[in-house]
Amino acid sequence: MYLGFLLLLINSSIRTEEWPLWKNWWIRGILTLAMISVFFLIIYMGSFMLMLLVLGIQVKCFHEIITIGYRVYHSYDLPWFRSLSWYFLLCVNYFFYGETVADYFGTFVQRREQLQFLIRYHRFISFALYLAGFCMFVLSLVKKHYRLQFYMFAWTHVTLLITVTQSHLVIQNLFEGMIWFLVPISSVICNDIAAYIFGFFFGRTPLIKLSPKKTWEGFIGGGFSTVLFGFVFSYFLAQHQYFVCPVEYNSETNRFVTECEPSELFQLKKYSVPLLLQAVLGWETVNMYPFQMHSIALSTFASLIGPFGGFFASGFKRAFKIKDFADTIPGHGGIMDRFDCQYLMATFVHVYITSFIRGPNPSKVLKQLLVLQPEQQLNVYRTLKSHLVEKGILIQENSYS
Repeated sequence: MYLGFLLLLINSSIRTEEWPLWKNWWIRGILTLAMISVFFLIIYMGSFMLMLLVLGIQVKCFHEIITIGYRVYHSYDLPWFRSLSWYFLLCVNYFFYGETVADYFGTFVQRREQLQFLIRYHRFISFALYLAGFCMFVLSLVKKHYRLQFYMFAWTHVTLLITVTQSHLVIQNLFEGMIWFLVPISSVICNDIAAYIFGFFFGRTPLIKLSPKKTWEGFIGGGFSTVLFGFVFSYFLAQHQYFVCPVEYNSETNRFVTECEPSELFQLKKYSVPLLLQAVLGWETVNMYPFQMHSIALSTFASLIGPFGGFFASGFKRAFKIKDFADTIPGHGGIMDRFDCQYLMATFVHVYITSFIRGPNPSKVLKQLLVLQPEQQLNVYRTLKSHLVEKGILIQENSYS
């Protein structure tokens, strides 16, 4: 685990600036140590604080992208542009976080009558809020700026897609277990560092015109290094319940808990070593966690496809002739500059979990059953009992008159 955050420290020092070298290193070094300390503290404080961190990063990234649009078109004095942008951000967050509350806090909601109403009609309320913003936009249209206003309307919605939707997926991944949050993030950071180092020492062949400093040597070297790092890092994280257990809400203590019997993914198993490698390693079998095999897929994506998020961001900045999205972090640019690859990674991890990992969740089914009316619960009970009897799992009780 410490290796992952050491990589974060190095990654924060990659970017070169025009400042004097000694001053640049001092500022970046102090800020990096501060950020790492805060990140350690947040991990120690638990999943809820990590969710708040994701929300904060999401809002800041949205602000940086929207501000670029505002700077480009501010001279046109578009009515309500910034106000409507933030209003739509509020609406979309209300929708996504409401869905999360309904999925993971069912028992808590059942104890609050006010929340029951909000959850039951959550999607209708969300749609009504969005419609209000939509009508406000139509009413704000000015004859001489029609086309420009629709440009900015699209700008806002694409920004919402990039930031809010992706951050919601990050939180969904986090609920599956902190390891699904830490391994992908660390893999992207490792790939950035390794690609830079290999490119610096061995780079000769340009990779893509959008980023002239990127080389094929760095791309390939970074890919192999990332897969190796993800494999080793996963081994250490998989040994601790705190990182592998799904995040659940305990209604009795009103706290998030990460206690469970680790699934088969996080239990050591013996694997046979391929014959070709047996001669090299001298091992016939090896003990490893099944999750490590999945980490290869995550690390491969981080090294092959993840950088395209950075290329996309580079093209975006070149289109508007800006060097960074913002100057939030001295020496590093904006928050979006640091997380341009992470959003693609978050989407992939969520799709990967839903496609290959996640199965039916009994706890969610039980929560939904508890919401039903007593008559509906009895019907479910009778149907389930009849089904189990037919399959021979239950024995039909004889009734005596």
